[in-house]
Formats: sequence, structure tokens, C-alpha cells
Amino acid sequence: MSPLSSRLTAVRTRAARVRTRAARLLRFFKDLGPKAFLGRVFSKLSTQLSLQNAGGEMLVNLEHAAAVDWTVPGERFANPVTVADGPVRMAWIMSPPGAESGGHQNLFRFIDFAERAGHHCTIYLYDNLHLTPSLDATKQMLAASKSYPDLNADIRMYDASVGVDADTQALFATGWETAYASYLDRSTAKRFYFVQDFEPYFYAIGSEYILAENTYRFGFHGITAGGWLAHKLSTEYGMACDSFDFSVDTSLYRITNERPRNEIFFYARPVTSRRAFELGVLALKDFSELKPDVTINLAGWDVSGWDLPFAYKNHSSMQLAELNELYNRCAAGLVLSLTNMSLLPLELISSGVAPVVNDGPNNRMVSDNPFIEYVPPVPMALARTLAGVFDRPDATARGLAMSASVAGASWSDSGDAFVSAVERVMRG
Repeated sequence: MSPLSSRLTAVRTRAARVRTRAARLLRFFKDLGPKAFLGRVFSKLSTQLSLQNAGGEMLVNLEHAAAVDWTVPGERFANPVTVADGPVRMAWIMSPPGAESGGHQNLFRFIDFAERAGHHCTIYLYDNLHLTPSLDATKQMLAASKSYPDLNADIRMYDASVGVDADTQALFATGWETAYASYLDRSTAKRFYFVQDFEPYFYAIGSEYILAENTYRFGFHGITAGGWLAHKLSTEYGMACDSFDFSVDTSLYRITNERPRNEIFFYARPVTSRRAFELGVLALKDFSELKPDVTINLAGWDVSGWDLPFAYKNHSSMQLAELNELYNRCAAGLVLSLTNMSLLPLELISSGVAPVVNDGPNNRMVSDNPFIEYVPPVPMALARTLAGVFDRPDATARGLAMSASVAGASWSDSGDAFVSAVERVMRG
């Protein structure tokens, strides 16, 4: 090949790589939503950006962040609205949802509970980055997705100059960047904070960490996903909190296979740092050497672009309705979470799969189900525990007992706890 041909080939190859990377980034953005997408991008930066350069790239509007002084009690919070009885008019400020954003899916679940209890909800999308697809496109995605419930709530873009409707009685922040908009909104509505994770942990120590952490000092009433967050926010930040328990949809996740199983599941989310993808890969490499005949299934993200040191089946992102069939082929599942616990361990249990989870208060304080295998986050220790599941002579009977342990669980109980907490606070 001539030098010119070599150069042309190199150019074409590089162009193809650029197109592939661009397409991949676009898919990341559409699936994750802008908040999770930017969090992933920032976690990969190797250099610190100056405030001047980074200002337009923060999730929060810096003018909003500068305007909040939580050390001085806000006058509008002195006498918040109360509702003696009847429905409450709720406004929810959130980052734009993505097709595969589990946090948004769970958030919509609880808005649905509020509506079913007779309360009126309006959703406001907060997008400081101006990267969101059109509002119509977002609504179309929500309508087409089987992972999101159908709501009566009107969905709008949040405009700080206009704020929420004047008759709003309860105003919910749903992420750290939305807490600033909620704090500054002119509404006299009671402030709530729907907290699904400890979001400062999404960042290295720096400005975003502090800005996220400060939101727990705003004086909002917290409604947290699980007990770990309620304990952490109340003891470390003095935040008034209620919590709801994690649950599982037993109509989706149930045992359909009572035969011996010879496969394993790994919740693989390389785009979500707190899911410890690399740690899981190390553990599965060790596991594959201990149990070379066991099929390893990876689901949660398309990992075809990663070079993994063991044979596996790549299921990419799956629809909720597809998961149970996969779970019922597996004896064990590896689910790692370095912040608040994932919903998956209870889903796996309902399908008769033994979940192996990294040990820590962030997980133990959310669920004490005896069938969760809590293991120190050490690759070989995780691998040994996974392998041990396949050595149990009572594996099939134990799988049935697992499923029975959550047979009475229902998200409606969590929804009732959420609605009761909000109504109690609103009644004054």
C-alpha cells in the first residue's frame, strides 16, 4: 500500500471511530437523560475546569447557587401553606427524564401514587444545560415507554422567572440542582425533597460536591428512598425526614423455573460509577475461574465496546418485562452499589436468585432480607460467595424460600407510606 493510501485509510478509520463515538454519546444522552449523562462525562475528566469555564456545564444555574444563603432563614418559609383536608396541589421540579433512567421511573411511580390518592400534580423540567430534547419529544418518549406510568400531570419546562403555579401547596425538589430552583421559587408552598441517593457522592470533592451537600441544609422536609438516607440526612444534617421501604413488583418478578440453574447475572452499568462496574468485572474474572461452566449474563448496558477477561452474554439494556425470563435461568446475581441500594436485589429474590451485594450501611440499612448475601467489596470474596451459591445442595428449595420471603411485598405499601407522610406534614 502506498503512503497516500495508508494515510487515506487512516483518515477513514479515524472518521469512522469519531462517528461511532458520536453515535454512542448521543445514545448515552437519550437513554440516561442530561443529568446522568453529564455526571458520567464529568467523572471521566482528568483535569479540573475553572469556574469560569465550567459555569455553563454545571447542572445547577450558578446564579441560583450564588443566590441561596441557607444560613439565613428564608421569609417565605416562615409560614408555609397547610392543607387541613382534601387534595394537595403538588409541583415537582426534576431534571429531564431519560428512557432508561431508573431514578426518574421510580419518581414517576410515586407521582402516580400521589395522583391515585387524589392529589393534583404538575411536573416542571429543570434544564440549566439546555441539552434536553424538545418537550414534545420528552412527552412522546414517556408515552411510548412501558417503564413509565401514565400520569395525569401536566409536564412543562421550568422557567425561574415565572415559577410554579401560584396555587401550589407542596413543592418537591427531586435532585440537588432542582433544590436551588425550589428554594428560590417565590411560592409559599411547603418544601419537600424527594431524595433517592446521596448525590454529593456522585462527584469528587469540589464545588459540585459542596453545592449538592448544601441542599440538605435548606430546611426542606425529606422523603427518602429507604432508611439509610433518612438516617444519614437526619443525623448529619438535621433534616426532618420520612422514608419509604424498597419493594418489588411480584407480578413482574416471580419463579417460573424450579429446575437447577447454571447461570449468573451481573448488573453491568459502566456508565454509572456508583455501580462499581470494574470491581464487578474483577470479581467475575475470579468467578469464571472457579466456575468455568457457568454462563455469565451481563445486563444494564451494552458492554460490547469493553474488553472483558471472561466469556459472557451481553444483554444490553432490557425492558422490565424481559428480565424475569433471564433471572429464572440464574442461581446468583451480582449487584454492586456504592451509594444507596439498588432495587435489583429484591427483584432477584422474588425470582429465586441469590443476590450478592457489597456490604455497607448504605445497603444493610435499606434491606435486612436474610437471603441477601452481604460481602466485603473484595473481588475474590465476592467470587467465592457467588461460587458458593452453586455448591448448595438445597439451591432449588432455597430459591423458593427466597421468593416466598417477598411474596407479600407491594409498592403500594411504599406509596401509602409516602402519601401518609406528605399528608401529615401538609396538615400541619
